Amino acid sequence: MRRSVEVEYWVVDERGRLTGPGGLVDASPGVEREFVEPLLEIKTTPCESTAELREELFGRLGRVIERAEELGKGLVPLATPLRDGDVADLGSERARIQDRVVGDRFEYVRHCAGTHVHVEQLPGREVDQLNALTALDPSLALVNSSPYFGHEPLGAGARSLLYRRMAYERLPRQGELWPYADDTEEWATRLERRYESFVTEAVVAGCDRDAVEACFTPESAAWTPVKLRGEFGTVEWRSADAALPSQVVRLADDLVGVVERLGDAELRVGDEPHGVTDEAVVLPPFETVRERVEDAVRDGLDSDAVRSYLERMGIDPGPYEPLSAELRGEGPLTEDGARDVRLDYAERLARDVRRRRPVRSD
Repeated sequence: MRRSVEVEYWVVDERGRLTGPGGLVDASPGVEREFVEPLLEIKTTPCESTAELREELFGRLGRVIERAEELGKGLVPLATPLRDGDVADLGSERARIQDRVVGDRFEYVRHCAGTHVHVEQLPGREVDQLNALTALDPSLALVNSSPYFGHEPLGAGARSLLYRRMAYERLPRQGELWPYADDTEEWATRLERRYESFVTEAVVAGCDRDAVEACFTPESAAWTPVKLRGEFGTVEWRSADAALPSQVVRLADDLVGVVERLGDAELRVGDEPHGVTDEAVVLPPFETVRERVEDAVRDGLDSDAVRSYLERMGIDPGPYEPLSAELRGEGPLTEDGARDVRLDYAERLARDVRRRRPVRSD
């Protein structure tokens, strides 16, 4: 089953200040600007194995880091920039429309850097894959990487709080985790309804309807953490924070490992104890998933309930060391302290790439 990843990293200068990527964009294939000034995205192509994914991600990151060292820059693998005040965006029409619709709360989105994992769709099992990855949403705890919004700690997973609750509070169904779907037709109907709602809100906010429809499709106007992507033929799991590349590859390996069980196993939802076996993938009621997501965002892997849940769902949390846990004891940061943290973790990322640590399935 092919898989790919997209990871966003903050760019800093040699003093730890946020800065634009400049010449980093053409350092490697798969490198793109994100919609805010100091954010860079590294993408892989669809890969046949974990080893191939790791080789490509680390290779691309390695070339970017080499260029960054030449330019006196670094990449920070944290989910938020630890910055008080605004983060500038690039002024695209798409961002301008979202700014009008979401209002002041769109600033929360500008403070978020995440990881997206794409898993190849299995013909006839697409909704089963979607539902399985929905049940795996609490896996975000494995790579929580920042407790901070600005200089103040919020919880183990600050990005999830910002993105899912605070940013889209007026449009909660745009950003929250959606319940299990019955079939692809139901999923398409959900997308159409969310799209119509978004377009209506945009027009009410003073945007031109033609401009909104030119910038957004039903698929791109929903920011739910798990999505069927017709454009790519994948199921996209968007729940994770930006993290060290070794953590990203391990996480993708674990997620794909569970979803691959659907090739031979039955999928059921509901009454019996949930868990993953060779014969069946049994998903818990959606309300249970939501409870564990709350625990994952608030407490991360400090939650015994989250650890137990992930183990039953076929993922061992033992090898993971979320960066957020290292930072939670720091308390409020000064600006100088935030710059030091950014520089420390930029160096951590560079070391991680140089080591190219092995993962479970290699």
